[in-house]
Amino acid sequence: MALTRRLATGLGAAAATTLAVVAAAPLTVVAAPDPDHAAAAREAASWLADEFTDGVLPGPGKPKDWGLTIDGLLALSATGVDPSTRQAATAQVAANVRAYNSYDHWGFEGVTDGGATAKLLYAASAASADPTDFGGYDLRAETLSLIAGADIDHQRGRITSRTTPKTGPDPSNTFDQSFAVLGLARSGGVPQDVVDFLIRQQCAAGGFRLYPDSTDGPSPSCDDQPNATLDVDSTAMAVQALLSAAENGAAGAADAADAGAEWLVSQQYADGSFGGSGPTTGKNSNSTGLAGQALAAAGRDPEATEAAVALAALQLTAANGGAAAAEAGAIAYKADGLAAAVKEGIAGNHRDQWRRATAQALLGLAQVPLGRIGLDPPPTGQPTPTGTASPTATGSPTPTGTTSPTPSATGTVPSETPSAPPTSSAPVTPTPTTSSLGGLATTGAAITSYVLLAVLLLGGGVGLLILGRRRAN
Repeated sequence: MALTRRLATGLGAAAATTLAVVAAAPLTVVAAPDPDHAAAAREAASWLADEFTDGVLPGPGKPKDWGLTIDGLLALSATGVDPSTRQAATAQVAANVRAYNSYDHWGFEGVTDGGATAKLLYAASAASADPTDFGGYDLRAETLSLIAGADIDHQRGRITSRTTPKTGPDPSNTFDQSFAVLGLARSGGVPQDVVDFLIRQQCAAGGFRLYPDSTDGPSPSCDDQPNATLDVDSTAMAVQALLSAAENGAAGAADAADAGAEWLVSQQYADGSFGGSGPTTGKNSNSTGLAGQALAAAGRDPEATEAAVALAALQLTAANGGAAAAEAGAIAYKADGLAAAVKEGIAGNHRDQWRRATAQALLGLAQVPLGRIGLDPPPTGQPTPTGTASPTATGSPTPTGTTSPTPSATGTVPSETPSAPPTSSAPVTPTPTTSSLGGLATTGAAITSYVLLAVLLLGGGVGLLILGRRRAN
């Protein structure tokens, strides 16, 4: 009888452990990227790490570009490259929260950029820092305080900015909203209203618009805006944010993410690349990097691999680099930029473009979703046995991209750092197997086998307990 009880207790404990593992596993398990592409992502991150100085990346005409520095930090976190630079960058960003999400340094007090605040919240989580005490600021509380609560002009749930008459109206866009969803989902839960506002930026075709506002003011939804421009970059961000929200149980998020991924597939060029809208129109590595990352997150592995192939074709290597062979790992924004670098090297006035392109493009090679950066182990570039799920790391509950960007002289999408007093109110931008959640990828290890094992273990334990009691009687 004592042996029977010990066996029953052991089986019960094993079953409980199995159920705990199932509960902790991510709902979306992303397939590992091709080892060559993972290795290329690490090479790109290594090049980018060398561009940091004391944990900071510079911008055009300024030694510290906080938006770009965050993009670089996310890229290094996604690949696991250069821990010392990652730590230095995290410390620098934490020490300069207000330099990034406000205009205090320019004498415009009372201004808080909602998109920058949301991006900081997400970055802190992705860097395994405490988002409720990042540089002394509770970024989760600040982000929640900037969410529109009143149902006025269909703005409920929107991330907003605190502005003044001198700084103009709120410029928040779909990038900002996506960062808000990602950051809140990873730091304690995202309110349904915030998810719903993001979903309203999706047109019936599946793509997302960049701007929630039209020339006549806020429109209720994407379909209500005449001639709404659907944007690859915004859609890629929204898909990843919605997948993260779906794992938090947000209603409607999985279906919207699946429709967005389907639209992205329809926008892919034959060579695997993507183009954006406005200043990012035409094939480019920024749009391809974000779209490829989103397709991988959504379980569209063939298309994600095609995007990675297109990105690898824009990467400098020791073999193809020519005059820029010493810059191996860097990824060009477009093919003409790659050709110019091979011929003449990376000119000083073009280096900023290469930094921005590489930070965003390598995400499409690494294929770690924004919702999992800092949680899942980075790709190693080594073959991974098939049929196994990536373990989930512990730590604080990561596009890169921009929140209120303006086009740079180089043509890439710049970071949204408030580097000068605002002069305009209009920002310029720059998963296929389905589960019971309505579209989330189920690649990797199937959860069904774990549940079945748990049931069998529990059943066995109950049977032994009954048998033991009968023998005792």
